[in-house]
Amino acid sequence: MKKSVIFLLVSVFALLPLTYVFAEGQQEAAESEVVEFDFWTTQTQSDRQSTIQVLIDTYTTLYPNVKINLVPVDENDMVSNVQTGAMSGTLPAMIEGSADMHVSFGVEGIIDTDATMDVIEQVGKSNFYEGPLKMLESADGGSYYGVPYHGWIQGIWYRADWFEEAGLEPPTTWDAIAKAAKYFYKPDENQYGILVGTKAESYAEQCFTPFAMSNNAGLFDSDGNLIFNSPEMKEAVEFYGELAKYNPPGPQTWRARDYYLQGKMAMFFYSTYIMDDLALAEVAQGSLTSENFENLKGTSFDPDLVKNTRMAPIVSNDSDAGFGTVVSFTFLNQEDKRITEAASKFVAYLYTQNAYITWLHMAPGGMNPMIRGIAENARFQNDPKGIFKNYGPEKMAEIIDGLNNIESFGIVEGQVIEAASTVTAQQIIPKMLYSITQEGEDVDAAMAMAEEEMEKLLK
Repeated sequence: MKKSVIFLLVSVFALLPLTYVFAEGQQEAAESEVVEFDFWTTQTQSDRQSTIQVLIDTYTTLYPNVKINLVPVDENDMVSNVQTGAMSGTLPAMIEGSADMHVSFGVEGIIDTDATMDVIEQVGKSNFYEGPLKMLESADGGSYYGVPYHGWIQGIWYRADWFEEAGLEPPTTWDAIAKAAKYFYKPDENQYGILVGTKAESYAEQCFTPFAMSNNAGLFDSDGNLIFNSPEMKEAVEFYGELAKYNPPGPQTWRARDYYLQGKMAMFFYSTYIMDDLALAEVAQGSLTSENFENLKGTSFDPDLVKNTRMAPIVSNDSDAGFGTVVSFTFLNQEDKRITEAASKFVAYLYTQNAYITWLHMAPGGMNPMIRGIAENARFQNDPKGIFKNYGPEKMAEIIDGLNNIESFGIVEGQVIEAASTVTAQQIIPKMLYSITQEGEDVDAAMAMAEEEMEKLLK
């Protein structure tokens, strides 16, 4: 075992509350029969596997009558593997994966919702951000198909110093976003107001989703009926097309973040994975060259950029909406309830402060807490890469607060709309946005064509 892993094991063990270690440990020690279960995780990278194994080893040191087998499963294979396990009677006790995947398993009836509710109640339902819980809620509102653990949020990262100097409001509402995009658009000076996706790929749909949701526009209703071509959706599409006028030239995707890092853009949509690029010179280097865009000359790292940057995680119009991904734990049905009980106790342990922060630090910025108060925690702020100290507790809380309002086209009133995933996979919305912003297609015509493509998929 590597020295760093040994140190992490010792650290996690040493930081556990003593009452948790001894009071619970004595109770477990009184039972002699070993309970063994499988834990499938989508964290397949070797360094993350090592960290998770440390947490398992720490737990099983405290509870020697529990044996946990960690099994990495590629996210793209998880659904088929679970379906195979359900047919063969070899389901693991617990899995870690995306919220929409767990909701689909819940609809199929293979999730032990009593176990998920038990963990949520142990952690404290009010301690969770509302958005992640909403994404995992059953259609009848009586239970949850998973326990939210971590995730990332996308929002508008903007030059707060530019906004303050111009006397502009933060870009949180449609009006404020449009006004700022127009104000800062100075193409003659090679400066642009905003970056929204206009290339026919997933980034465009990620940028567009909160605008649609904030205007109460969706693809399907809760019964799976297609409702895409609505007045609310048209209004959102038209607004998005207007914003795209203040983009850098040409069809654009996330790569145009280079303009922002080189001081040539006021706002851009991005997930919290951008946090290290803004804070660390060695990570930012790929965006500071002239290689990706001929009208960017390249520049040196700006150490003040992170200080001058803020994030608006919510877009507001008729309602509030954000975009992000929630990763959760869930428990699959077992004949032996002792296995489910052992797995749920392990998940409850993973929410103890030090174990939780150890897990989140595997990917600072990419793995954000689903529990209130962690973002401001001093230990959470002290991540291994030194990223969070550049933001501070106030900014971190502001960023992660976006979890309260994350929305998805694929979950409507607790119902998983599988067709929405197919629409996303076929990139129908990005193709529509490309035709409008880059080819000058009429909005009505482009939406009618997109609706026709969606209807074909449904058939």
